[in-house]
Formats: sequence, structure tokens, C-alpha cells
Amino acid sequence: MIARHETHLDKIDIWSALAAPLPPGVISWRQDGRPISRDGRFLARFVAYIEANTVRERLDAVVPGEWDLTLELLPPVTGLDEDANQGACSFKARLQILGVIREDVGTGKDYKQAATDAFKRTAVRFGIAHELYAYEQNWVQMDGDGKYAKPIEDPAVTYARRYGRPRVTKAANAASEEPTPETTAPIERATEVPVSEEPARPSSANGGLTSDEPSCPKCGGRMWDNRLTKRNPKAPDYKCRDRSCDGVIWPPKGEKGDKAEKAVAAPRANGAEPLVPEAEEELPF
Repeated sequence: MIARHETHLDKIDIWSALAAPLPPGVISWRQDGRPISRDGRFLARFVAYIEANTVRERLDAVVPGEWDLTLELLPPVTGLDEDANQGACSFKARLQILGVIREDVGTGKDYKQAATDAFKRTAVRFGIAHELYAYEQNWVQMDGDGKYAKPIEDPAVTYARRYGRPRVTKAANAASEEPTPETTAPIERATEVPVSEEPARPSSANGGLTSDEPSCPKCGGRMWDNRLTKRNPKAPDYKCRDRSCDGVIWPPKGEKGDKAEKAVAAPRANGAEPLVPEAEEELPF
């Protein structure tokens, strides 16, 4: 009984070590999409990511010789925009660690990019680099809107100044728990995430709600502020950040459009960053 108990504790330590925070200097930022013009400035969204070699180093350090990766090339998806998907390919990665198997799918413009994407996504299922999914959207000022435009400030510095240290979500913490020795089916890949449908608002220092941010009327969680970016004035002002929850807050009856304009001016008066248009979600790889 003692030996079994010790073995169980050892495995818990292994899963925790795999899901430990990333070491300094391994998180990079890349531009996602073309710059947009806002109040005479050019802004571009940047997403955080890590190299596949960082994942390999974590596996070799925690479970040397005890992990195995298998890649399967998937057939091309038909019925979609052929021009947008021309040359794209997909891989299904199967990662086994100490008898536990988890899978996920990655895509890319070529085999190398797709295989790397699948590898990193599968590693997240064991908790590796899960903290990247807690990052808010990071909009950085650019020196122009052309193809070769460069950020005026280091995206990492911009993020730290605006949000501080990223908040780790409960879902991310769950990744560090001991998995069961069963093969988990791959989750359907989201459209390029992480992580919101509306622009993020600065959160409080402890990662909770800001003073003017209401809680979800259904689940009590945090909500996205959609007042400044929605095109339809009758659309909800707030939407729950939890995709599984449909909680919304509707605009008050008789609300005028000039209220939204006044709300835009308020953050600027306080020296805050201007809000930017909504963007598609991007998984942090």
C-alpha cells in the first residue's frame, strides 16, 4: 500500500511539473492580421506563442524517454473556400506520456507548420504552456499600415503595462490535474484564440472584475463589454466570456447613441488605451 501511494504521489508531481509556468524568455509575440486605423493611429493585434522546441525541452526534462509523439496527415477539408485554404494541410497529433494518450489537430500552410501546431496543441492537453490561454488581447501601435509595418513598442512591454501578469483561468489550472489513462478525443479546432469575441477591457490587479464591469446574470462570471464596438445599437451591451453560458445584458430602454460616444471619451481622459474593433479569436500558438 505504501509503494502504491508513493507512486500515485510521484505521478501527481509529474503532471504538476509538466503544467508548471513557462521559464522567462521563451514566450514570443507575433502579429495577427493587418494593422487597422484608429483615431489617427495604426494598431495591430499581437498574440503570444512558444516554439515547439520549448515543448520538447519540457517533456525531456520532466519525463525523459517516457513520451512518444505520433503524427497523422489528415485529408484536406472540402466544401470550404478553396482560395483561402489553398496549400493548407492538417495533422492529428497523438501524444503519449506514461501511458496517458491525448490528441489534437493542427493546421498550417505546409507540413512543418501543421505538424508543429498539432504537437503544441496536444501538449497543452497535458498542461504545457496552458497559461498562454489566459492572455488578453494585445493591441500594439504600429509605425504604419503597410506590409512591413513595425510595432513602435515591444508587444511584451505593451501587454505588461496594460494588463500586468496574465491571469490563469480555472480551465488552465485543471490541465495540471492528474489525467486518467484514457484516450481523449480531439477538441474541434477553433477559428484562429483565445480568446474573445469583443476587445478585452483592462482587469483589476487580482484578475477579477473592474469597478464598472458587471458580472454575468446567469453564471456570475466576467463579461465582455460590447458597447463601443457593436454595430447594431439593439445588440447586447455585455456578453458572458464563458462560451458555454449565454448570459447577456441588454441596453437600457431609450438609450441614445451619444452615450456610447461619451463612454469612448472617458477611458482616454483617464490615460487608458483606446478600445479597438472586435477580432476573431486566436489560440496562443
